[in-house]
Amino acid sequence: MSSSSSAAAPHSPVVRLEGVTKSFANGTLALDRLTLDVAPGEFLSLLGPSGCGKSTALRIIAGLSHPTSGRVDWPSAGEGAGAHARSIGFVFQEPTLMPWATVFNNVWLPLRLKGRSKASVRDAVMDALERVGLAAFADAYPRELSGGMKMRVSLARALVTRPKLLLMDEPFAALDEITRFKLNNDILKLQAELGWTVVFVTHSVFESVYLSSRIVVMAARPGRVFDEIAVPVPRPRNESFRTSPDYVALCREASDALTRAMQAAGREVA
Repeated sequence: MSSSSSAAAPHSPVVRLEGVTKSFANGTLALDRLTLDVAPGEFLSLLGPSGCGKSTALRIIAGLSHPTSGRVDWPSAGEGAGAHARSIGFVFQEPTLMPWATVFNNVWLPLRLKGRSKASVRDAVMDALERVGLAAFADAYPRELSGGMKMRVSLARALVTRPKLLLMDEPFAALDEITRFKLNNDILKLQAELGWTVVFVTHSVFESVYLSSRIVVMAARPGRVFDEIAVPVPRPRNESFRTSPDYVALCREASDALTRAMQAAGREVA
């Protein structure tokens, strides 16, 4: 469930989108008065079809885009204006690796941009690679890696800065099912170890239920919250959860909500 707007620090959201509207120069209204709280430590999935504004919302949270109206607040930052930017990691749908750079140098990049020397960050970079299972590939180049391994490098690059909030934009959509399942498990393990708050964009009902503590179902044209589904299943989760009655019931609930959201959008267009 959405976090309350109480000013008490333990209950303050990490980030709050309040009445966020985003329109583009071509007239497309991507988001319409989107209001959303992200609670500390939760794994929140934005579930919806392509074009419903999920990625736009993520980019606005990251500061890569700005709302046309509405506001983005950081109630629990407590470090002064703009301080939240240092606590965000972003994993894009494509790994976006530099093909001419080694795995180590790709992971070093965000720290390098902050003026950190290679020698000073060696331990941090190797720790990040160790956590994603790629320490042995530090000197490899992207062309030598599988799709899943490239995504692990992208993940290591995000976690090397030790973010408090991790934003993930359909990072596993192009991967085969076996690799995707493995990376789902790895993300949950890393979140437990590092204490991330995660906002995860997906169009997969099954992935959203497996990963999330809460699912926000979005309707398109324009993008807005249509429904919210709590996933009150204890962690850690494993493969037995995927075959459990709870999982099946929650997938059905999410699927029904997604179908209704798409039907609602279709009626508005008509």
